[in-house]
Amino acid sequence: MKKSIKYLALLAAVFSLTGCTTYLKTADNQNVKNSTGQQLTENILCRPTDEETIKIYLENGVDLEKLPNCSCSAGKFKDDSFYKKDSTGSITESVVEETGSVTECKEYTVTTGGYEGLWTSVFVKPLAWVILSLGELTGNFGFGLIITSILIRLVAVPLTSKSARQTEGMKKAQPELTRLEQKYANKDQNDREVMMMKSQEMMAIYKKYDINPISGCLFSFIQLPLFIAFLEAINRIPAIFEENMFGIHLGTSPSIAIANGNWWYLLIIVFVGLTTYFSFKNTSTAGNDETARQTKMMTNGFLVMIIVMSIFMTSALGIYWATSNLFTIVQQYIIKRRMK
Repeated sequence: MKKSIKYLALLAAVFSLTGCTTYLKTADNQNVKNSTGQQLTENILCRPTDEETIKIYLENGVDLEKLPNCSCSAGKFKDDSFYKKDSTGSITESVVEETGSVTECKEYTVTTGGYEGLWTSVFVKPLAWVILSLGELTGNFGFGLIITSILIRLVAVPLTSKSARQTEGMKKAQPELTRLEQKYANKDQNDREVMMMKSQEMMAIYKKYDINPISGCLFSFIQLPLFIAFLEAINRIPAIFEENMFGIHLGTSPSIAIANGNWWYLLIIVFVGLTTYFSFKNTSTAGNDETARQTKMMTNGFLVMIIVMSIFMTSALGIYWATSNLFTIVQQYIIKRRMK
C-alpha cells in the first residue's frame, strides 16, 4: 500500500509540472478553426505550410517566423517563401533570399526553443521529433504517427501486460467471488467479525489467482502521462494535419468530409467504433447480474461517446485511436493464449 501511495504521489508531481496544448482563440475568446474543421493549436512546435492556415495564425497574432520548419526533406517545407504581416498589418508573401539563393531550411529538433519545462522538454518535444523523423523516413507523416503510436504501446507493454493479466485473473476468479458474495449476503453486514472473515476469504481468492486489486488501476495511472504527452505532440505538429494518407486528409474531421460528399471518411468512424468495442469487450470482467448490467451500461456509454467524438475530431486522432485499440486487442489475445 505504501508503494502505491508513493507511485501516486510521483504521478501527481509529474502532472503538477505539466503544460498543455493551448488552442488558438480570437479576440472575443472563440476557438479558431480552419476549413478542414481542425481546431488550431496556438503553441505549435513548428511552422504550418498550408497557405490558409498560415494566414489564420498571422491574423490572430502568432509569430510564425520564430518557428522552425517541421521537415526539410524531399523539397518539402522549404524556407524559400513565407507569409508575414507588413507594417500596415496586411499579410504579404515574403521571399527569403540570401545572395540570390534560398536560405537554409531550419528543421525542428528536440532542442528547438530551448528548455520549456519538464513536461514539454522531456516528454512532448522528443515524441514530436520521433513522429516527424519517422514521417520523413517513411515519406508520410501519417505513417510516422501510426508507427510512433505502436512504439509507445510497446514501451508500455510491461505495464499494460500486468494490467491485462489482472483482468484475466479477475475473470477466472469471478465465479468464486460471486459465491462468496452469496455466502455472506444474508449475514449482518455491520458485524465486524463477519466482515473480517469475508475479507480474508476474498484475499485468499485474490492470492489464488495472483490478483492485486490496486495494481490494475496503478498501472493505468503510471502509463497515462506518456499517452497524454503523445496526444499533445500530435496536436502541436502542423505537418501531421497537412498530410494525406490513403486518400484521407489527416487534418479533416469526418463530419466536414462527409458534408462535402467524401463518404469514405465513414470508414474512420466505423474503424474507431469496432476497435473500441472489441477492446472493451476483451478487457471487461464478468460479475453478478447487477454488476454485469452496470458494467455493460458504462462500456456502452463510453463506446457511444467515443464514436460521437470520432465524427468531429480530426482524422489523424481517429487513426491514432484505432491503432492503439488494435494493439490492445492483439495484446489481450496473446495474453489469453498464454494464460490458458
